[in-house]
Amino acid sequence: MYSRDKKLNVKHMIQIAMLGAVATVLMLFELPLWFAPGFYEIDASEVAVLIGTFAMGPMAGAIIELIKILLNFVLNGTVTAGVGEVANFIIGCGLIIPAGIIYRQKKSRKSAIIGMAVGTLVMTIIGSALNGLVLLPAYSKAFNMPMEALVGMGTAVNPAITDVKTLVMFAVAPFNLLKGIAVSAITMLLYKKISPIFK
Repeated sequence: MYSRDKKLNVKHMIQIAMLGAVATVLMLFELPLWFAPGFYEIDASEVAVLIGTFAMGPMAGAIIELIKILLNFVLNGTVTAGVGEVANFIIGCGLIIPAGIIYRQKKSRKSAIIGMAVGTLVMTIIGSALNGLVLLPAYSKAFNMPMEALVGMGTAVNPAITDVKTLVMFAVAPFNLLKGIAVSAITMLLYKKISPIFK
């Protein structure tokens, strides 16, 4: 029994490390969005994290998320003295942990969809709050740029953006909603095909 459990633990550790590396690679391919300033770019790294979460549980998902953030920090460095990386970890966990907990209760397609929908809403709320209160001020300080200039970048793509509140409302919140929906859709397409590898 001990030997079997040890083998499972080693197997999970390898899978977690591999998915963390895949997520890091996916994080390097970012796409700008038409409704948000250029510093908001979407990537598919959460797909690898969600797949790991569904296969091994929310704790494994959080570890994969952490590996992704740390590897990206090593490869690309930081412009926010680590504040952005911590916030990205929290925002990512806002998606994967609710999705993983709900899916773990009953492993079905329906619970996966419900979990990802709840996770997307949680991520949007957390992401909006962290951007408005932490990330945008951190970027402003890191680049020695007044908040008005960051808001102005939003105004350039959407005239309805006139202050931090509307930047969060019309750029940050839709960004997180779109990311959650896109990541969830890709995960649903891939998970059943990939899941046998984890068994």
